[in-house]
Amino acid sequence: MNKEKIAFLVDSGSNVPEEIVKLGNMKVIPLKIIYNNEEFTDNVDITAQDVYDRLEEEIPKTSLPSGETITEMLEEIQSEGFEKVICVTISSGLSGTNNMVRVVAEQFKDLDIFTVDTKNIGIGSGLIAVQAYTYVAEGLDWEIIKTKLEEDVAKSKIFFHVPTLEYLQKGGRIGLVASVLGNMLNLKPIITCNEDGVYDTVAKIRGSKKSVQKAISLAVEFAGTAKKYHLAIAYGGKTAESQVAGIRAELKKQLPLFDKIYEGQISPALGVHTGPGLIGIGVCIVEP
Repeated sequence: MNKEKIAFLVDSGSNVPEEIVKLGNMKVIPLKIIYNNEEFTDNVDITAQDVYDRLEEEIPKTSLPSGETITEMLEEIQSEGFEKVICVTISSGLSGTNNMVRVVAEQFKDLDIFTVDTKNIGIGSGLIAVQAYTYVAEGLDWEIIKTKLEEDVAKSKIFFHVPTLEYLQKGGRIGLVASVLGNMLNLKPIITCNEDGVYDTVAKIRGSKKSVQKAISLAVEFAGTAKKYHLAIAYGGKTAESQVAGIRAELKKQLPLFDKIYEGQISPALGVHTGPGLIGIGVCIVEP
């Protein structure tokens, strides 16, 4: 246990790298994947590929974790002797998880709970949890950690290449006309989260290969003149996974000052809304 007795609570939509979760003191709040006749727990008994394999027969819905689940996790943290908790969640502009955690946290008067609204999703949010773990491991003061994490929200970004607009449209994320016209013209949107933490289309590129390259160039632009940063490659399904090696090589070439590169499959919950083939390029600036 760290000297400050700090634990971590993150949601599954943040896609915190498994290697960080396994380091200990970190519990993952699972979102829910709901079909007409059955329900699954995000990244526990269902994968993104499982979701894709069933999309033709049914597009599931996603839901927030229950307040009871969050309460039980915080009770476990308290029983394990921790006095402080850092909660990292995906954007409050995309999910009610952040607000639910804040409401439940008010019941725990003996725990000092700090909740971070990352204004991000997927590994873009998860990279904030990586920073939180790093600060605690370095032994930084609690108040300094909180200040730095608030500042880090603006330093983390993910750019998603989305191969089809179909599932964003069906999920109400974009308009029907935009979806139809985009698919007719073979336009592939690059999506990120804006300052308010909601989806924002920052580019529309014709063709998948050029779209992925654009996502990389946007990540390079975001990193700017930073001297040190973490990178991440998130992918949805087998087809996207096959592109990771080439993307990794390109990132290393264009962003050579990286400290670590994290790679992993997106959460099933994100896959529901974006469909197969999603590729995300994430950047978290560590040193300006």
